[in-house]
Amino acid sequence: MKYTTRQKAILLLSDGTIFHGKSIGISGTTFGEVCFNTGMTGYQEIFTDPSYFGQLMVATNAHIGNYGVNDAEVESQSIKIAGLVCKNFSFNYSRVDASGSLEDYFIKQNLICISDVDTRALVSYIRDNGAMNAVICTDETSLEELKMALAKVPDMKGLELASKVSTTEPYFFGDENATYKISALDLGIKTNILRNLAKRDCYIKVFPYNSSYQDLAEFNPDGYFLSNGPGDPEPLSGAIQVAKEILKNNKPLFGICLGHQVIGLANGISTYKMFNGHRGINHPVKNLITGKGEITSQNHGFAVNKEELDNHPDLEITHLHLNDGTVAGMRVKNKNCFSVQYHPEASPGPHDSSYLFDQFIENIKG
Repeated sequence: MKYTTRQKAILLLSDGTIFHGKSIGISGTTFGEVCFNTGMTGYQEIFTDPSYFGQLMVATNAHIGNYGVNDAEVESQSIKIAGLVCKNFSFNYSRVDASGSLEDYFIKQNLICISDVDTRALVSYIRDNGAMNAVICTDETSLEELKMALAKVPDMKGLELASKVSTTEPYFFGDENATYKISALDLGIKTNILRNLAKRDCYIKVFPYNSSYQDLAEFNPDGYFLSNGPGDPEPLSGAIQVAKEILKNNKPLFGICLGHQVIGLANGISTYKMFNGHRGINHPVKNLITGKGEITSQNHGFAVNKEELDNHPDLEITHLHLNDGTVAGMRVKNKNCFSVQYHPEASPGPHDSSYLFDQFIENIKG
């Protein structure tokens, strides 16, 4: 579809608010929870991050597509967002190692996108009114039909989505002759997490989200990892039980994002849906152990309860989000376990948080 022939499109929020724009790529309708990411780069990594499954992504950066796509810059095998909302879409791209245009990438993977939207107004509205379901429509479906269909879309609260993005069969990553063996529970794991572990002399066996502790233990690993992923952590009773058994046996355990929330639930700490969530590559976090600050990459709409953590005798808050004081990291005092709410495998510029993978290896060494 050429720029000159693009059709009109709308974004309809569940409260009836409408934003207008123009269609990019394929035509149709797509539903999901609307959220925004403040990153100025890394759009391909965002689009392929399994943690974004079921969400309509609003890009706050004014230009999307200007550096094209690269086949190596993916966090999974396919686009995981439900749709994209942006201001200026670049049909022409400029980068030496680009493998193609973002428009062609969207068409190939059947992603619906709407551009020319007043994203500053949209993000301001979401910030004031909270995350909500929405629909992108590019095919002139009537408003009444869209409202009826949108009303049937389930809320993210209580929604189990790990099963939609997890591997269906175990697989291996890294060098089989590596020093350390890791069993990883795939709740929506990002490829760069696996790369970071493999780079630290680890051989990883990745298991489906519904695997048991016995399944993971049969690999005879030196450590266990609970991955990031989409949706509400509370319905993941199987993963919570896995975390409980790992802790019971005091095996080295590291959790990121959804894995962090699962570890919290395994210790009796509740989780809650945030008003907007944290999504971007510029979120400030303070390490309470070292006193140092970190600029972090984040992507989550749920969080663990800080008050309950503060009052838990066996848990300690290790990291705090400096924008709103939410929990960004914790550890179990009497167990070989720690977790963070953000993404140390992501590289927004500085590698402030990559030490967490080294910490995991040190815990394995004992």
